[in-house]
Amino acid sequence: MQSLPDTLCYLNGEYTPLNLAKVSVLDRGFLFGDGIYEVVPVYGRHVFRFDEHMARLDRSLAKVRIANPHTAAEWLERCRRLIDAHAASDQLLYLQVTRGVAPRDHVMPTDIEPTVFIMTSAMKAPSAEQRHRGVACISARDFRWERGDIKSISLLGNVLARQMSADHGAAETIMFRDGFLTEGAACNVWVVHEGAVLGPPKSEHVLEGIRFELIRDLCEEEGIAFNLRPIPEGEVTAADELMLSSATKEVLPVTTLDGESVGHGALRGKPGPVYVRLYAAYQRAKAAQRF
Repeated sequence: MQSLPDTLCYLNGEYTPLNLAKVSVLDRGFLFGDGIYEVVPVYGRHVFRFDEHMARLDRSLAKVRIANPHTAAEWLERCRRLIDAHAASDQLLYLQVTRGVAPRDHVMPTDIEPTVFIMTSAMKAPSAEQRHRGVACISARDFRWERGDIKSISLLGNVLARQMSADHGAAETIMFRDGFLTEGAACNVWVVHEGAVLGPPKSEHVLEGIRFELIRDLCEEEGIAFNLRPIPEGEVTAADELMLSSATKEVLPVTTLDGESVGHGALRGKPGPVYVRLYAAYQRAKAAQRF
């Protein structure tokens, strides 16, 4: 049996070792996946783009009719205590809010308190080898539910999609719905075409990753064209470059898709120049962030 970490976590007003934290079996998060989560990166014990994560948490909670139990300042105060208690300097905060504990019934109860949980763990960033050589991905039909814009804890579809890539020794599964790019199992996907960075438009099928606006800002800083529009599957397979972005991946080059090298000419199968510039700009943004 795998041992559980004893790092400090927060659960419903109490700070306790993670391996001792308990929730009711009648919690709607356990019974229905009825809840919302956020994952927030921490660099050098400074929280990265915290306001943007709080804004997305608010949006997701509102869409599922759960009142946010804390103000942004209260969330930050609780997160800071966990960050300071952890040994690692670079961490990954996990915040979860479920509707709470009630007898099992599909109808949303209105008279219960949300369950609030926060934990933090050491950041597991991509390796230097992955950044140097890029990563392999596979593609699949997007078979998940229709509300990808909600950061729901109901992640079985994402788990199945991510396992597909793991079964093939790949880093991620890039998904398509009705012939158009949506996202990865656990990240956003970016296409580089003729020097411009392209991403799918914001919709109910795509989670608005925190890096959406960050990538836009970094492109503007670097003088790189940026556009959100529907991207046919053929444009992905013919891309000059492909990139993934998430809290853990930051921005990561994809150099193989379904066993075929990405790109053209001398750069085929290698991280491209747009990735190199965006990765460097991302590191500058991290260094400038202080929260």
